[in-house]
Amino acid sequence: MKIYIHTDLEGISDICDHEIIRSDHPKHRFCIERLMADVNAAIDGAFLGGADVVTVLDSHGGGGNFDLSLLDPRADLDTKDNNKWWGKLDESYDGTFFIGAHAKAGTINGFLDHTQSSEAWFNYLVNGRKTGELGQWAIVAGHFSVPMLMVSGDEAACAEARELFGPIECVPVKQGIGRHCARPYNYDNNLENIKKAAKNAIRLVETCKPYRPVLPMEIILETTRSDYCDNIANNTGVDRIDARTVRKIAHTHLELFF
Repeated sequence: MKIYIHTDLEGISDICDHEIIRSDHPKHRFCIERLMADVNAAIDGAFLGGADVVTVLDSHGGGGNFDLSLLDPRADLDTKDNNKWWGKLDESYDGTFFIGAHAKAGTINGFLDHTQSSEAWFNYLVNGRKTGELGQWAIVAGHFSVPMLMVSGDEAACAEARELFGPIECVPVKQGIGRHCARPYNYDNNLENIKKAAKNAIRLVETCKPYRPVLPMEIILETTRSDYCDNIANNTGVDRIDARTVRKIAHTHLELFF
């Protein structure tokens, strides 16, 4: 049994102030420690549930967030040696978790809600459905026939996951209050709940289906300003719909970006 854990930072326990997400903030170390604690709880739970291999990917901002001295030594760290953004995820994995998820752009009371770029991306749609990073990761996993089994993050992210994926283990670790702050839930309870959900998620392997939108996929990106659209619109296979919007047709589930 192999489980692949994808991570982000915005949906981690006790990270409730948007300022401390910045790597140059004096309290950013606190974010890293909380990230490692949530990830380790998921790793522990996965092994308790029967996983033989648990691979983890440091994905916030392209990586550089993990403190490897704090990482559970049983984990298989994906260093993305193949230079693919999804790393070594392939058909050999039985399921994936998303730890530290945030809601898609435009979500009310989603802590730091965004899709890829808080500055430039306004709406991102796959086959007409507004989609965020949770959906993007699940679509890539679906390409390899790997189902999404478990998500942790704020309440808004968990609600999004339940809507997208049906039967799934979700652990809300805080509640967003507007976009820039959140109300934390009990830290020790969060870790216990993440571990329990990860353990229980292993049971879903046989019943959860991969998230696979119908191909070819129509992908539409609405940017916040016309100048953000200018360079994208020049890419091969991209049509410009209006000043701020581009469209492409994707023939595989890996062709998510412009």
